Amino acid sequence: MRRRLIPADLYHLLLTSSWPRLLGLLAIAYAAANALFALGYLIEPDAIENARPGSFADAFFFSVQTMATIGYGRMVPRTFLANTLVTLETLTGLLALAMITGLVFAKFSRPTARVLFSRVAVIGRRDGVRAFMFRMANERGNNIVEAQVHVALARQEVTAEGESVRRFYDLELARRLNPIFPNTWTVIHPIVDGGPLHHATATSLAVEDARIVVSVVGLDESYAQTVHARHSYGVQDIAWDARFVDIVTRDANGALRIDYGQFHDVVPLESVATSVRPSRAS
Repeated sequence: MRRRLIPADLYHLLLTSSWPRLLGLLAIAYAAANALFALGYLIEPDAIENARPGSFADAFFFSVQTMATIGYGRMVPRTFLANTLVTLETLTGLLALAMITGLVFAKFSRPTARVLFSRVAVIGRRDGVRAFMFRMANERGNNIVEAQVHVALARQEVTAEGESVRRFYDLELARRLNPIFPNTWTVIHPIVDGGPLHHATATSLAVEDARIVVSVVGLDESYAQTVHARHSYGVQDIAWDARFVDIVTRDANGALRIDYGQFHDVVPLESVATSVRPSRAS
């Protein structure tokens, strides 16, 4: 299905846009509205006193002064058409100011989660069991309480009738609920007999166009409102027979330190096994 070129919900588009994009859209709309009114003022000659005849620049800046209710007093409307346009423009400016104020307030007050997901996921071993794992980190200084994570495998399958469908399979986790999510969290799905990933390989997942979809929901401790984040991993984002590099250490005073510089790093299981293998006595 083709996407609509014009968004059906303009408010949602503006609310979810980034600040640079939002400010850019507002600037374009402001300039376009003033240009439109400027063309209206140019319809009638000498509609604006002290403006140069036929000058679009003078008409445009008179429109800016009118819409913003600045009123320097040098350029003023002279004709009935000009006063009608001034009346319409001041009403437009007041309504636009009210709507933009509400939009900016809603954008400032909307709590959002800043959850950092590891760029790759791994299939390795945890406590002797083969497992699918990825890491998350809370990038904000606050805590997310009662954080819940949901992980599902999405893959393309063919039904008995020959219809190609997209199906989702929930992945059972070692821990789905975390009472507090202040720093990092390694999410673990043990790969057991009969599970969706039991016989999975990189080739089979690629053939099925598989993706692992992650969603996190929690309560923002500062705003007492629900926040959420989502991410997905494709076949190319999974490191097989690997594990994440340890990033939690203790300093000389015994305090925990987290090295986010290695947050996305992984190492093969073979190198880990070699590094922890005890040496023989000479």
